[in-house]
Amino acid sequence: MSGLDLLAVALGMRHGVDPDHLAAVDGLARVRPSPYVGLLFALGHGAIVTLLAFPAAALLQRVDLEALHLPALLLLLVAGLNLHRLLREGAVGKPPPPRLPLLNPLLLGVLFGLGFETASQLSALALAAELSPLRLGLLFTLGMLLVDGVDGLLASRLQNLARDSRRAQRASRALGWAVVFLSLGLALAELVALDLEALALPLGLGLFLFLLGLRAYALRPA
Repeated sequence: MSGLDLLAVALGMRHGVDPDHLAAVDGLARVRPSPYVGLLFALGHGAIVTLLAFPAAALLQRVDLEALHLPALLLLLVAGLNLHRLLREGAVGKPPPPRLPLLNPLLLGVLFGLGFETASQLSALALAAELSPLRLGLLFTLGMLLVDGVDGLLASRLQNLARDSRRAQRASRALGWAVVFLSLGLALAELVALDLEALALPLGLGLFLFLLGLRAYALRPA
């Protein structure tokens, strides 16, 4: 691959480690564990980035989705579902998680792609002048798949371990509370127009490393 190709992949990985991505993927993996949740989320998000790279999609870029506070609403949904699950865990006869259409990771990835305009995504779109839109979109999506795919796999396996291990149950609950607090914090920042771009990378890396630590803790013998 050329230097620009590698840059597109790197920007995709950087975008995949954004805290809103990881909170959504980890939150979905706790509500509906699946090893493919991160992959589907990244594919949905990458499809929108690919579309926006085409000149014909310029009108879509002008749609003011920020006025709808779509990102904040999605994060509040993720936080609410995980909070509901945390409060109901251990209850006798607890109802299953609600089957909301938005719990589809592919659809949620599409909505995140429409609602969020981070520096890494905008930088990637700027490469459309040098790379073909399709090539740019595929490389950017590949970068997100590498990060969000691994994150979703780890989170879903942690949740599956929690069915038979008390240690894994504690780790899963810790991840759930981290998702709740991070999602609420990011949603609040979006609603009050607080720019957290400078904190995005350390927050995302912190959550990812926290998940790795919980996974290691859950696998330790009792």
